[in-house]
Amino acid sequence: MSQLTDLVRKLASGPNFATLATIGRDGLPQQTTVWVKATDDGIAFSTVEGRVKHRNLLRDPRASVLIIDRDNPYVYAVVRGPVTMTRDGGRELIDELSHKYEGKPWQETATIPRVVMTVSAERVTEYGA
Repeated sequence: MSQLTDLVRKLASGPNFATLATIGRDGLPQQTTVWVKATDDGIAFSTVEGRVKHRNLLRDPRASVLIIDRDNPYVYAVVRGPVTMTRDGGRELIDELSHKYEGKPWQETATIPRVVMTVSAERVTEYGA
């Protein structure tokens, strides 16, 4: 397993948007923009159960996260690997990310449980650094 690089940690620590790619039921890629943070072993994001990305990752846990430097989009990093998920800390993570990206607490509208998903850093690639 690869380690997160300094660039990945830097990009994930700032309000840089990420694109999550999963594999759809039809085998085609499915992408969505997510808020992220670095963990000890990967990149974490939050979603509610039942969304397309959640369903895709339950069926096939392989994913890729592309994090782009908002100040220089030619600098970016990709983290690829299997995803783990847990309900533990779902509400706390989305609130932390909302503060980072929007500067305010998260206003939850979903009544469905929220989950934390972490893409393990099996492969890390950097560009433009």
